[in-house]
Amino acid sequence: MPTKPNSNNLRAKKLGVLIKDARLFKGKTAQDCATALQMPAEMFAQFEMGITSPSLPQIEALAFYLDIPLDHFWGKEVMSEKEKLRSDLDFDKLIELRQRMIGASIRQARMEAGLSSTDLADQTGLSEETLESYELGNQPIPLPLLETIVGHLNRSVQKFLASSGPIANWATQKQARLQFSELPTEMQLFISKPVNRPYLELAQRLSEMSVEKLRSIAEGLLEITL
Repeated sequence: MPTKPNSNNLRAKKLGVLIKDARLFKGKTAQDCATALQMPAEMFAQFEMGITSPSLPQIEALAFYLDIPLDHFWGKEVMSEKEKLRSDLDFDKLIELRQRMIGASIRQARMEAGLSSTDLADQTGLSEETLESYELGNQPIPLPLLETIVGHLNRSVQKFLASSGPIANWATQKQARLQFSELPTEMQLFISKPVNRPYLELAQRLSEMSVEKLRSIAEGLLEITL
């Protein structure tokens, strides 16, 4: 049954919204995208207005240029909504909480190192009052100074990164995507296929087992196969 013209027009309008949303989300101008796709800016503007629609190869090229999933152009969620979730966060409170957590971690690391506040203050060139203010989270610690302080405690700044909360979750997801992108293509395809999910879940369960448990399973398999 042929698709009704009105349906095509509606789909073109929706696609135009998704194209513009993706472009704005990535901070690109319409001219940037038109240049990348080697087409007149007027043609790309018509795509965004839903007057005309790009071909599949053009959509593929645009997704590649903007570095976004192709599925975005078949979905219903606009990327700006995801950005809105970030903008709704109370960053003042989030930063204040992280400041106090870092201060408490410094105090704990100092005590584990057997150093008094006087010792650490002398080593870092700080006054005891300033160090105490940092440890209580009453004032932010400039990053270069934080590196100096934790260096005297035989720690790295990475140990003080957020381990929970929205920023930590975002960082974990970004790292996971980066590691996934570095896998061989055939492995990426294997992981992305839903039919292979049981194998991945099995691998995850095995990775969480102790060495003794894994050895017991391996010995049991050997008994079966012998």
